[in-house]
Amino acid sequence: MSWGTELWDQFDNLEKHTQWGIDILEKYIKFVKERTEIELSYAKQLRNLSKKYQPKKNSKEEEEYKYTSCKAFISNLNEMNDYAGQHEVISENMASQIIVDLARYVQELKQERKSNFHDGRKAQQHIETCWKQLESSKRRFERDCKEADRAQQYFEKMDADINVTKADVEKARQQAQIRHQMAEDSKADYSSILQKFNHEQHEYYHTHIPNIFQKIQEMEERRIVRMGESMKTYAEVDRQVIPIIGKCLDGIVKAAESIDQKNDSQLVIEAYKSGFEPPGDIEFEDYTQPMKRTVSDNSLSNSRGEGKPDLKFGGKSKGKLWPFIKKNKSPKQQKEPLSHRFNEFMTSKPKIHCFRSLKRGGATPEDFSNLPPEQRRKKLQQKVDELNKEIQKEMDQRDAITKMKDVYLKNPQMGDPASLDHKLAEVSQNIEKLRVETQKFEAWLAEVEGRLPARSEQARRQSGLYDSQNPPTVNNCAQDRESPDGSYTEEQSQESEMKVLATDFDDEFDDEEPLPAIGTCKALYTFEGQNEGTISVVEGETLYVIEEDKGDGWTRIRRNEDEEGYVPTSYVEVCLDKNAKGAKTYI
Repeated sequence: MSWGTELWDQFDNLEKHTQWGIDILEKYIKFVKERTEIELSYAKQLRNLSKKYQPKKNSKEEEEYKYTSCKAFISNLNEMNDYAGQHEVISENMASQIIVDLARYVQELKQERKSNFHDGRKAQQHIETCWKQLESSKRRFERDCKEADRAQQYFEKMDADINVTKADVEKARQQAQIRHQMAEDSKADYSSILQKFNHEQHEYYHTHIPNIFQKIQEMEERRIVRMGESMKTYAEVDRQVIPIIGKCLDGIVKAAESIDQKNDSQLVIEAYKSGFEPPGDIEFEDYTQPMKRTVSDNSLSNSRGEGKPDLKFGGKSKGKLWPFIKKNKSPKQQKEPLSHRFNEFMTSKPKIHCFRSLKRGGATPEDFSNLPPEQRRKKLQQKVDELNKEIQKEMDQRDAITKMKDVYLKNPQMGDPASLDHKLAEVSQNIEKLRVETQKFEAWLAEVEGRLPARSEQARRQSGLYDSQNPPTVNNCAQDRESPDGSYTEEQSQESEMKVLATDFDDEFDDEEPLPAIGTCKALYTFEGQNEGTISVVEGETLYVIEEDKGDGWTRIRRNEDEEGYVPTSYVEVCLDKNAKGAKTYI
């Protein structure tokens, strides 16, 4: 089966067919190109989808992703991101292995096709030229034969006419001979050209055209094979990523299987456990007796020596009164329904510790005393861990600077060792500040965990929530409201709260008046006060001290009547005036 023998007369149709084959190949290239664009677009959409549902850093949403179900969802998003990456791989491989390769092959195919059909047209032109030569010699031979025949007839006519002279007859005879010779020459020429044409025609139809058509056939078959190989590559590119996609899907399944509902339930307990004990039973109050209502053995009246008998039912002793439940102060006061008390207990929230914490540390007290015991312990532990990490980081930096200084000492040409002293001193001060801060939070943590019997005066002063001029009862605020026998005493709590509110409101109004200077200070280092409530100072500058460091590492200073604020105590050298009003000494 050969196009040269079977399609020897279909030159134009073969030309159209091969052009159609190239068009089909270019159409396939366009199809693959659009597929790569779809893969890229799909991968981009998957990545955007995964990014959209990722938890935002330093947000409340990020804290909620500690549960196993949320972690599984994060794993799902990460696997989806990897899944999108495989679609990008598909697009890249198809572009490099199919589109680029086929585009180059199409250009080569067009050049080969053009060369083959150029050779075919050249052979056609040659055979047409031979045919024209044959036709020309044939017509000349035919014309010469007719001219020779007419000359012979004229000679015979002249020879038969007795009236014609002998010279005219001889002239006619010579003319006939000439024409006859010309006819013979034309015949020989025609015969030669005919033989040559037949040979060229045989070569054309049995050699040249078959060879050219065979090349065109091979070219077309290579195109078909190449297109089939490209289709196999198209499928193989998809097949290569199937194992990785399968791993992504296995990762999603594994993440789903890692969900532990019990662990999530335990995390909920750790997140919201307050550490308080449930309220005890409520005593029966007998209004039929002409005596005061019965109170528990742990109540304030018994602790004061009132020896009144107690009415007990069921043989159970009364537990602690819940700190948010109010007690009746008079038997004449109408008793609140139990449903109201229960609603008050369910909807009550811990009270803000003190107004000074709002004034100096924002809405949340520095020691997290506004939180329930268990939550406060967790926050303090977290803060201690963060401070320890910062200390380790500063210590590593100090070690690095020390090593660099040693290198400078050994090799002075590399740098001046004295240039590192300021940085080394600054890092050492930072470490000391962090250690003081860590000790402060560790003291609060020890108090919460029960390692210390009560908050020490130093811890109280470091918290920045207490003033030494306030009565001791103010230090209790909203937390320390238990009587010596362990029961909550509402009267003492209310009295303490009233004192705290009155004192703090007095402090708020007093702060509106300019505080007197209690000494001076000199800035050891430059400090740029960028946060609210701080003030910028320049190294060597002298300013007035209006409030000492209360243990939180900050000293309140004033530059003039309009500029005052807090600076780190370690950044200034304080010289207090012992005779100034408000100057205090801490031990």
